[in-house]
Amino acid sequence: MTDPIPPQRVFSPAREEAETAAKQTSSPQTEDPAYRLAFQDMDFLLREDLRPVRFQLELLKPELLLDEAKIASTFVMYGSARIPEPEKADSLLAAAATDHQRLVAERLKAKAHYYDEARKLAQIASKTAPDPDGWRHFVVCSGGGPSIMEAANRGAVDVGAESIGLNIVLPHEQLPNPYVTPHLSFQFHYFALRKMHFLLRARAVAVFPGGFGTFDECFELLTLIQTRKVAPVPIVFFGKDFWNRVVNFEALVDEGVVSPDDLNLFSFVETADEAWDIVCRHYEIC
Repeated sequence: MTDPIPPQRVFSPAREEAETAAKQTSSPQTEDPAYRLAFQDMDFLLREDLRPVRFQLELLKPELLLDEAKIASTFVMYGSARIPEPEKADSLLAAAATDHQRLVAERLKAKAHYYDEARKLAQIASKTAPDPDGWRHFVVCSGGGPSIMEAANRGAVDVGAESIGLNIVLPHEQLPNPYVTPHLSFQFHYFALRKMHFLLRARAVAVFPGGFGTFDECFELLTLIQTRKVAPVPIVFFGKDFWNRVVNFEALVDEGVVSPDDLNLFSFVETADEAWDIVCRHYEIC
């Protein structure tokens, strides 16, 4: 008599099949690339035709692992990879060889205090207790690199919390900063998928002074909220003087290309305490 309770899976696990395939007898047929299991054939997976599959895999892998880590929401922190922590700011000035390099070093040093503010904000957010079901909220999420990103992950470590790093393959190697939780450190090929993962769980976003990458990330978010593709979340821009110098927001309104209400999608702050207060008031958790 057969067991009346059906097995959970009728097919062998893929890992088991892969191990069996690796032990096959060598022959002209089994040695040919055509005979490889499709999911073990890197030449096949890297074909141009397989780009849609790679998109799917890059979306799915972090999603599954973050679910398994019981991360329900994140506090995303964008910012420059070049702003030094205060203790290292003077070394930039010392290394400056020209007047222009000295000017740049002085301006970077002037922004070094944002490293500390990013670190403090991460400390505050990372103290959020899990919900009754064990799901974690306001888990710090950065781009995984140096500077402001490092400060964010470092702040989580300061209070014994885990944090996420979403790194990207670049022509010049960018290793994950040492404060990212190893099993929450992800590497992406596609910027589009990386940006999607920044926002899939975002419950609040802090934008520190930064360059093209920071602009790309934060203005896409503003566009998504403006067009109602995503629900509004608290967005705080650190450094009003910096942002008003590099982006004339009021001119966009004057030119009629954005509405006055669009400038209410974000707030300017200078400190971590100000930023957290805005988040608390938005969610009425003060």
